[in-house]
Amino acid sequence: MPNIPIVGSDEYIARLRSAPRPGGEKMLAFYEHRLGVIGTDPKLMLMLWDDHLVHRGDGVFETMKWVNGKLYQLDPHLNRMKCSAGAIHLAPPCPMDDIRDICIEVARAANRPHGMLRLLLGRGPGGFGIDPLECPLPALYVVAYTFSPKPEEAYATGVTAFRTSIPAKQSYMATIKSTDYLPNMLMKREAVEKGYDYPICFDHLDFLAEGAVENVCIVDAGGTIRVPAFDNCLAGTTMRRAIELIGGEVPVDFGKIRESEIYDAREFIIVGTTADAVSVVRYNDKPIHDARPGPVAKRMRELLQKDLEDTGIPVYGA
Repeated sequence: MPNIPIVGSDEYIARLRSAPRPGGEKMLAFYEHRLGVIGTDPKLMLMLWDDHLVHRGDGVFETMKWVNGKLYQLDPHLNRMKCSAGAIHLAPPCPMDDIRDICIEVARAANRPHGMLRLLLGRGPGGFGIDPLECPLPALYVVAYTFSPKPEEAYATGVTAFRTSIPAKQSYMATIKSTDYLPNMLMKREAVEKGYDYPICFDHLDFLAEGAVENVCIVDAGGTIRVPAFDNCLAGTTMRRAIELIGGEVPVDFGKIRESEIYDAREFIIVGTTADAVSVVRYNDKPIHDARPGPVAKRMRELLQKDLEDTGIPVYGA
């Protein structure tokens, strides 16, 4: 049996500071509501072990980006978080207006022109059971970290996708942005193992759902953008905004999509926070249309980039 030393607070903290911290170089600034301050030392970015967010996945989250000092889609993300939290009977520890201000301040503290913001709202600490009543105060965590945009080559040549063996989440879970992302992780792992850029999942009725962390849509032979109805997948903030922006130029339809319709499509498009809109040119190793990025995906990306510049919330001087 190992002879593990029992130490006091000072030595424990000293060891904590000297312990390896993989990924620490990506962490820029962070906030925990219990403490009420913004930290910048990634070795102190800790979460309590008995927080139900950790050992039960009992929480919700949002991810957003800022580019050239402008935070994009902050209010839509916060509105979705409010809906997700309500669906699991979780109230934040402070008003949503305060959370909005906290997000801007954490991004500002990162002191970078570009970055990502992850917002976590959890049941909070209180024990290792499953009863939410053992957690007296919800937890709120906000972290700013580095943003690595997709290389321009991906937009110029397109990406690949495949049908993952992992099914879409049950509809009542798929429509909540909860921290339970185990199926999403398994999808991504399978994509890496098989050498594809993106995994695509289908629901129990064999209808198209979503990617691991992205929404999807097709452009059919008639030129209509076809979007999976938001009943078997998450209603993406980027997808919603992209459709709002392009809706006056291209007809849009929400509904059910079979896999066969992907093969017949003019375009198959991945839409998400980090990628904006990117064309899938090969699906299950078969070409989509002429196996080149399509004009609708290009236009979506142009509109989203312009919208960020026009409507993004200034991080510096906000």
